[in-house]
Amino acid sequence: MKGYNTLMNLALYLILDVITGMVISIMVVANTLYGQATTMGVSLIVNHTIGLTILSLILIVGRNKPAIRGPGLKAPWYLYFNGLFGLAILNLNYYTVINTGASLAMASTVFGQSLCSLVFDLTGWMGMQKRSLNKAKALSLGVSLVGIIIMAGSGEGTFALLFIALGILAGALTMTQMVLNSTLAIYKGAIRASHQNFIGGLAAGLVFYFLLQGKETLAGLITTPSLPLLLFFSGGTLAVFVVVSTSYVIVKIPAVYSALLLSSAQILMSLAIDTLFFDSFSLPLLVGSLLMLAGMAGNLFVDKKANP
Repeated sequence: MKGYNTLMNLALYLILDVITGMVISIMVVANTLYGQATTMGVSLIVNHTIGLTILSLILIVGRNKPAIRGPGLKAPWYLYFNGLFGLAILNLNYYTVINTGASLAMASTVFGQSLCSLVFDLTGWMGMQKRSLNKAKALSLGVSLVGIIIMAGSGEGTFALLFIALGILAGALTMTQMVLNSTLAIYKGAIRASHQNFIGGLAAGLVFYFLLQGKETLAGLITTPSLPLLLFFSGGTLAVFVVVSTSYVIVKIPAVYSALLLSSAQILMSLAIDTLFFDSFSLPLLVGSLLMLAGMAGNLFVDKKANP
């Protein structure tokens, strides 16, 4: 019975990873559309305010429940600044999506996540398990890179190396933020860790945008009431799900499984979004994404073979 429960829990975590990856792609597009309708500063401030409000209500309602209240342990000081990454990630995603399209932007981001995961594996940084890089893993990573190059040259987006590099950087920062937030969740619980993440992101956004883009930000906030409610609420609400779910799952299953499932779901959902809403499907994009996923699957196979 214990083995059955363990298997069911693992299946639940894997399914949650897939759903989270799909939601990430939708969230990135929603944030970009909101940013285009107003400004990226407004998108960040409003989304973080909504997310912070939702999480605050959850903490108030569930303050007597250990699963929500969390263990309440003292965490290292640097983990409390994890939300600052959100400011950079949101802006990087915005410029990558509008200049390359959702599919290539997400592929670049996912490749950045893979590279960052490789750094964590090789160095054992932030308490991650230290692993060595062999020829098989290097080859798998090369296959993923070929997939991105094919997607970049497909004509379905601007083949701009600068924006692809920005997407890769966004992925690296995203993975770093996930690791930091999941580490904070060990000390504080997933909900409180996510709550702290949104506080940091909102504080950084308010200071940055009102100091550097004060007039544009105020004008965008004035425009917001005229926008559809779905566009207004979607980014912040989806962000809550993504931050809480990754905080919860990443510490439950091997990181390599999370990386593969999140990546697969993100890329395939982005392809679906481009096809259904932007009428930009092409065979090279599909082939490139499948090559990229094949490279990630190769990494999973190598890790599983080394650790049966």
